[in-house]
Amino acid sequence: MIPEFNRDGRLPAGIHWATWQEIESRFGFSERRRELLSGLRSALRALRRAGCCQLYIDGSFVTAKGEPGDYDACWDIGGVDVESLDPAFLDFANGRRAQKRKYFGEFFPAQMPEGASGKLFLEFFQTDKETGKSKGIIGLTLREVEL
Repeated sequence: MIPEFNRDGRLPAGIHWATWQEIESRFGFSERRRELLSGLRSALRALRRAGCCQLYIDGSFVTAKGEPGDYDACWDIGGVDVESLDPAFLDFANGRRAQKRKYFGEFFPAQMPEGASGKLFLEFFQTDKETGKSKGIIGLTLREVEL
């Protein structure tokens, strides 16, 4: 279940596991957000085909912000067949342009360190960049997703 936002418009700290239906219902309240969800849905299908089991969603998309520019996601590398993986998921060139063009968001392996902080992306996503405090993200188990 996705909890209510804090006063600052963010989710409470932690990983909040949700179904695809809950994500669509909670975060698909505008035309732009529905467009982003369509790209995310395509990405989830591609990741699941490659054997990915879990994905985490971060960024302004999982806040109260009315019109986010995109979403950020990190995916669990466990069980992923790299040969079956869409090469866009490993293309970080030009500000991850290939990912944004194809899926409307940015993707990082959850177990890869973020450059400046050195934290693994799963931990980095749960840290507010401005305050350093913990914040919430959305977790999704892909094998349970009806797409």
